Amino acid sequence: MSDTPGSKQSAFDRRAFMAGAAGSALVPLTARAAAEGTSAPAARDPSLPVDVTLRVNGKDKRLSLDARTTLLDALREHLKLTGSKKGCDHGQCGACTVLIDDRRVVSCLTLALVAEGQEITTIEGLATDDRLHPMQQAFVDNDAFQCGYCTPGQIMSAIACVKEGHAGSEADIREYMSGNICRCAAYPNIVAAVKQAAPEIVKG
Repeated sequence: MSDTPGSKQSAFDRRAFMAGAAGSALVPLTARAAAEGTSAPAARDPSLPVDVTLRVNGKDKRLSLDARTTLLDALREHLKLTGSKKGCDHGQCGACTVLIDDRRVVSCLTLALVAEGQEITTIEGLATDDRLHPMQQAFVDNDAFQCGYCTPGQIMSAIACVKEGHAGSEADIREYMSGNICRCAAYPNIVAAVKQAAPEIVKG
């Protein structure tokens, strides 16, 4: 290309055009970034308590908890429902078993916030007036406990075992109750209790 005034003017115009186009493209991006920066909510202090409503044994309970509070600690320390026991605190012994929407869970590994909006049933919520739940009565009838520490978790797990359809044989009961440890080794009596209560639970 010859170095003429016309060619220099043409090259300059192209450079000006490209620079202008690039600048105009950056304007909305910069503006959007600035808007996002000003509208982003401030980070919440994780040490502050969180308001939560837990539905426990048919009643709503409003609590203000550390977000890291387990369901077991919420029940025992905040609601004073001490029937659910703290055994291993690692989800291995089953002493803390409760029902959430009829599913058995180890409450020591379940955050209280996760259980919000669901129906939580503890050992305290089983009896009706002065009448024991069929599984509670079966544990009494069959002497299915000694020290009694694991018994609340055993009973809650046993109810779920029946409702899940796993109480058809002694082998099934032993398999599906294996997550609950009885250090007194009352297992034969526990199996007998589950067998006794199962027909009434299924029927009713």
